[in-house]
Amino acid sequence: MARIIQCVVLKIEAEGLESAPHPGELGQRIYENVSAEGWNKWLQHLTMVINENGLNTADPRSIEQIEQHMLGFLFDEGELSGAAGFQPPGAKK
Repeated sequence: MARIIQCVVLKIEAEGLESAPHPGELGQRIYENVSAEGWNKWLQHLTMVINENGLNTADPRSIEQIEQHMLGFLFDEGELSGAAGFQPPGAKK
């Protein structure tokens, strides 16, 4: 039976992740509060974050920046909160 959680991204009850998708306390927090669908939305956004910022996932400084974007996108926290409202270049304002 699927684990159902109140997803902080979707703002509804949804199927939870099967395991923590990130190490440490942040990963546990994501596991407890972000649905599988919410996590997939983050992964789609992450592609844009990596490309727009020229990040390298093997670089510890890039990982720190990715985590800041993650906190902003998933939990609306930190300097990058509200990232979900990002409009790509050329989008109508």
